[in-house]
Amino acid sequence: MRPFDLAEPDTVDEAVTLLHDNESARPIAGGTALLLMVKAGLFQPETLISLRRLRGDLTGIARQDDGGVRIGALTSLTDIGRSPLVRETFPVITQTLRTLSNVRIRNVATIGGHLAHGDPHMDLPPVLLCLGARLRVRGPQGERWIGLDDLYSGYYETTLARDELITEVVLPAPPPEWAATYVKFTALSADDWPAVGVAVSAVRRDGTLGDVRVAIGAAMERALRLAAVEAQLEGKQPSADLVRAAADSAAQEVKPLGDLRGSAEYKREMVRVHARRAVDRVLQALAFEEAVR
Repeated sequence: MRPFDLAEPDTVDEAVTLLHDNESARPIAGGTALLLMVKAGLFQPETLISLRRLRGDLTGIARQDDGGVRIGALTSLTDIGRSPLVRETFPVITQTLRTLSNVRIRNVATIGGHLAHGDPHMDLPPVLLCLGARLRVRGPQGERWIGLDDLYSGYYETTLARDELITEVVLPAPPPEWAATYVKFTALSADDWPAVGVAVSAVRRDGTLGDVRVAIGAAMERALRLAAVEAQLEGKQPSADLVRAAADSAAQEVKPLGDLRGSAEYKREMVRVHARRAVDRVLQALAFEEAVR
């Protein structure tokens, strides 16, 4: 690795100022992804800005007055996975974190870094898309909010400015009779990033599906929701034929990227298979057993 300077600001404002004043500087939290890129020579920073001293301000998990949950950006994935509040309110997150990479990574990686890195293979983005996550972001001009569906703009690209930091993730309270799940397929090893990840959430509303959200990760250049598939399921009485048709639509709507985890066509088929499995799981959780194959 080439030598680089390391700055350790004491406040968020100081960190933002350092980023603003130094175009070559980049923030580092857990460093689980960034340092691999540095070691591989893919990224050669002149200055890294450690966020270690900001943990007192940017960690923690708390319920909000409206029933939603706030998670500080520097909260580790392990702490999120072990949180009773997260397990009670959003069990899909707890489920997802049990198989996200390995325990060594989860102990160090932070949710803010996980989202800001922009790697399309990450597990949490499709899940949080289905949960309606919003991000509080701090920059030189002050704070702003970004919906997670507006964060990713391309392959390893986000809408964050170079001198902005995510400070917290906020999840709205789930509605009554709601369920969500995440299923994934890893092609290389059990703790590898997924080749395909599918998240689905919905509510049961008078015998039909409502507020349907379907999000895909890993297979494409960025995680995103599949609006056409959601519309196909919204307001419908579930059936095995409907689930099969929705899975077929998911496979048609995605534009997979081939890589070492599989060709584009292989990933398309994996989207079809795992979209069907994810929808089936949500239907079971909502007591639509008669619609599950």
